[in-house]
Amino acid sequence: MTILAVLLLLPAVLGDSRYLFSVLMNCMGLSLIALGVWLTFTIGRTNICQAGFALIGGYATAIFLAHYHMNFWLALPLSALVAASAGAVIGSFILKLRGIYFSMLTISLTEAIRLAFLNGGDFTQGSRGITDLPQPFGDSVFGLYYLALALLGFGLLLTWRIHYSRVGRIFRAMRLNEDLAESFGTHVWRYRVIAFSVACGLGGLGGSYFAVFTQSIYPQSFSVEHSIYYMLFCFLGGLEFVSGGIVGAFVLTILFELLSQFQQYQTLIYGGLMIAVILLLPNGLMAMTLRRKEVRA
Repeated sequence: MTILAVLLLLPAVLGDSRYLFSVLMNCMGLSLIALGVWLTFTIGRTNICQAGFALIGGYATAIFLAHYHMNFWLALPLSALVAASAGAVIGSFILKLRGIYFSMLTISLTEAIRLAFLNGGDFTQGSRGITDLPQPFGDSVFGLYYLALALLGFGLLLTWRIHYSRVGRIFRAMRLNEDLAESFGTHVWRYRVIAFSVACGLGGLGGSYFAVFTQSIYPQSFSVEHSIYYMLFCFLGGLEFVSGGIVGAFVLTILFELLSQFQQYQTLIYGGLMIAVILLLPNGLMAMTLRRKEVRA
């Protein structure tokens, strides 16, 4: 929760720097989507289709706003609900798979969702996407910033509450041994679908935010590459920590921005640093806080 408090007070320090605000808003949106990936990890599944559900949420918001002229505050939760419902339906079939088979299928699913919107005709505007979406706060960057912060706070609170509840304990038991959990009377299939649908709902919520943040949505707005990044955010931050995906998203996104001065070497340096961190800190950046506590003790 410390990071939320810092983000709440940052606007007083940043002044009117639109660039810094846009970087932080991007970080918060990515963190929200990554929370869903982290939640899927808790049931022992590697989710590489989160970008597909972010795309569903983004397009749902764009269609509600552009085609039906719906109020944004109604379109936002409805878009998350659409993504969560799609996740529940799709998850009821694909969650029977495990390991590499599930991961490979989710990669294909992301591409299938992208192609569906690409070939959606006039309804999705094909490769042109849906543009000129109205922003709920007009030209106010502060409004969008605090909206991103509120959504991130909601996502973190929801994920934290699930993780430390009875449902969260069942998720962790399933990750360790699904067969053993089922032998104790746990309806494993039902809990898999619940976890996946909530994760997809968070992805849809993040996609909805990005649609109004950029005032547009395209089939290429979220791709397999983005899904891999969401997964890396969780690995880098730490899979054992609820806020691991948030820390990873902020660190990697800001690092990439700082390396922009190296131009054509930006991606190479970025990849090298990321590999080094993962090798040196296999349990994630958040594990450093535990080490410090142990040293103090």
